[in-house]
Amino acid sequence: MDLEAQIQLLIDNAPHDGITPQLIAAIALALSAIAQKLRYPQYYILQSLKEDWVLTTLSNRANPKLEKRVIYAFPTLQDVSLISSAGLDPQLIATAIPVINILFQLVALEPVDSIVFFETPGTTTNAIEIPRADLQNLVQQKLQQNKSHKSIPPDIA
Repeated sequence: MDLEAQIQLLIDNAPHDGITPQLIAAIALALSAIAQKLRYPQYYILQSLKEDWVLTTLSNRANPKLEKRVIYAFPTLQDVSLISSAGLDPQLIATAIPVINILFQLVALEPVDSIVFFETPGTTTNAIEIPRADLQNLVQQKLQQNKSHKSIPPDIA
């Protein structure tokens, strides 16, 4: 499914509260810009049976007190086993999720510092990390731009 279709599906499935679909449409360009840097239209995310995404805490080798919490996104189902023992844990499942949905979720995933997208099947050496703070800043910029465009009266001329 292409990115435009993914965005439309996200808008269509949003709560019809008069606000959420408009917010998604406003940040769609930011989500799409990041998604275009990634290779695949969907990635596999490891989840618990309750559909909670599995977090991995990484420590800095030089300073073990420096930690960050990441979610791994895999290009194929087989790649999940490269990092995780998921196949051995019946409480975990890998689910294919459209890339736009992953990025949209990342904006609000409080305990998550970033998502690591593995870009080459069969290896973990080629990865793109998307920090949540960077995505939030981009989304804020788009919302500010959208807000400033709407505050200009139509009869300004």
